Amino acid sequence: MVDHFSIWARQTAQTELETPLPRRWAHSQGVARAATKLATLTGSDHDLLFAAAILHDVGYAPRLAVTGFHPLDGARFLRDEHQADERLVRLVANHTFALLEAEERDLRTQLEAEFPILDDQLLVDALTYCDITTTPDGTPTMALARIAEIVSRYGPDTVVGRFIQRAEPEILATAARVERALAAQPR
Repeated sequence: MVDHFSIWARQTAQTELETPLPRRWAHSQGVARAATKLATLTGSDHDLLFAAAILHDVGYAPRLAVTGFHPLDGARFLRDEHQADERLVRLVANHTFALLEAEERDLRTQLEAEFPILDDQLLVDALTYCDITTTPDGTPTMALARIAEIVSRYGPDTVVGRFIQRAEPEILATAARVERALAAQPR
């Protein structure tokens, strides 16, 4: 059976990212590949996780960057231009502890008001795990190495550098939860 939701998500992300931001597109594809490995964990929500994974960074697309905060810009694009599934939009808006970065940017109140975080901890954790275990080039990595790469690329005293260092304990705890859940899956 063809999953039209996943096809739409992939085409939308590709249209927005492939040409202007090929490295970001490579990362998004890698995050989506990581999501496919969590299918047994996320069950009936697997298509939703895949869509969120491939679209999580769509807000970086130059034509969509209104606030400069990609989770908010991407979620608004998906909501306003595509009338996308509310759960998808909320996952994109809140991926990888976006609320903490929103605080650094004085956008937390806006983000929370428009896109409340999902109460499905497994999906939120799974998307964070897929993002934080994928390099900018789309290859698998460990969460700690990815955090170090982000700090190195952006600098420790930048908005992103401060946010990721602040979020590190929560990110590592999330990665550990997902890895434990994966290990507990029947083989």
